[in-house]
Order: sequence, then C-alpha cells, then structure tokens
Amino acid sequence: MTMSGEQATLVLRLAGPLQAWGRPSEGNRREVADAPSKAGIVGLLAAAWGLRRWDSIEQLVDLQLGVRVDRPGTLLRDYHTVSEHMPDLPLRSAAVDARGRQKRTSPKKTTGVTQRFYLQDAVFVAAVQGAESLVVTLGQAIRHPAFPLALGRRSCVPTQPLLLPAPDGGIVWPAAPLTEVLASVPWQGRSRQWGNVRHATGFAGNPRQAEAKNEIRLPVIVDADNPAAPDVESVNDVPVTFSLRDRAFVYRNVRHTWVSIPVDHEATQAVHGFAYLGGN
Repeated sequence: MTMSGEQATLVLRLAGPLQAWGRPSEGNRREVADAPSKAGIVGLLAAAWGLRRWDSIEQLVDLQLGVRVDRPGTLLRDYHTVSEHMPDLPLRSAAVDARGRQKRTSPKKTTGVTQRFYLQDAVFVAAVQGAESLVVTLGQAIRHPAFPLALGRRSCVPTQPLLLPAPDGGIVWPAAPLTEVLASVPWQGRSRQWGNVRHATGFAGNPRQAEAKNEIRLPVIVDADNPAAPDVESVNDVPVTFSLRDRAFVYRNVRHTWVSIPVDHEATQAVHGFAYLGGN
C-alpha cells in the first residue's frame, strides 16, 4: 500500500565484507566514498534490471534516494601491482601527447603500484522512491537480477537479505518522506559489532549510550530540494550514462540529518560473508 497510489519506496540493505562506492580519484589511488553514492545505487538497480552500459538510465536517475548509516565500517587499503598485458610493454604515464593520448613511461616501467580503498563490515540502508510501477519492477529485479550485483566495485558482493520487505510483507514501502521511511526501518546493525568504530568522515555513533535509552541515533543522507539550507551540500555522483566512452556525472544536492531507531529488536541478519558457513 502506498500513500498516493502513484509513488512507492524500495528499501535495500547494503551489507557485505567489503564495499567500494566510487568518489573522484586520481592516478593509481582509488578512493572510496563514506556512504553509497547515487551512481552506485543506480548501477546496482540497472544491473538487476538488465540494462546495458549504453542503455538509458534516465528513469533510475530520477528516483529519489536516502541512505542511512547503520554501521560505518572501517577503512581498508588494498595494495596492488599492475602491468600491461603484453610482456615488456611500458606502462602508460600521467602525461599525454598532442593528441591527448597517454604517453608511455620513460624510463620504461613495466610494473606499477596502485592503491584501492574499501569499507569493511559496513552496513547501510538505502531508500529509493519513485513511480510505484517502476519501484515494484525494480524490487522484483533485485530478487531475480539479470546481472550479478555489487556494492560499488564488482568484487564487493552483497550479503542477504538485499531487499527489505515492507511491514505488510510486500515489496514496496509507503511513499512517505525519505527520512520517515528510514526512521521506520529496524536497525540493521548489532551492538557487539559496533564497538568504538569511528570512520574518517566523522560518521560515528555512540551506541552504548544510546542503548541505555533503547535507541540509537544514526546519520542519514537524503536528496534535498533547497540548496541554500545550512545542512545541504552538492555532490558530483549522478551518472549521465554508464557508457565507457561517454561516462559523465552531474551534481545533486543532499541533506545531512539524523534519525533515532529503537534497538530493543536488534536485527538478526549477519553482516559478513562467512554467515553462509553458519557463523554470525
């Protein structure tokens, strides 16, 4: 059931051993965003729906997005070495020639170092809102995806459940304001897993103190209409197309706020990949 009969909300639980939501990076250093990006969520939905890189993503980009940080996770730096697929062919450098093509390294380098950053053991709740027919279709696609789904990079596999059903057991949630929807979703974290986790972004909770009051206060990031509000910032994470040749992004306004979630009914889902082996 929805509020207007025309709009509905899809609620996703984004959890796994590793997540890597893209942010602007240079050279061989691949940064990670503090929370799921609009591009990352649109990419996940497009993969589930079976869209190709060159297909239009306009319907998905128009969806409203809200993200709740149930568990910020910790930052992981992964060390890589890379080389060309052809033996002894020099790697490309950061310099370009007159035609805009990357030059080869000189002196010749055949092996380079790249650093990739990930969030480990993080948990997010994403609320995606739009036309009811589209949201229902996307919910069904999440349950039966056309392509493998990932939490940012392809190597970051989500744990189950990815789709959180509505209180009535249906696929979609009511089309209430995103902050209200996110405030009504049970907490997906666990007290013994929070510890004193703090993330470089400043996302941090005080769950021990909150649990004494039977609630926890969680950060929320939602699409914003008023760019002049004091708690609004502009982020460059809205994809224009996923085509490798024409890939581009535009800005959107997001608002940072908080919601309080009861913790007397802790989520029972495990947040790590070893849950499939029977652990928790």
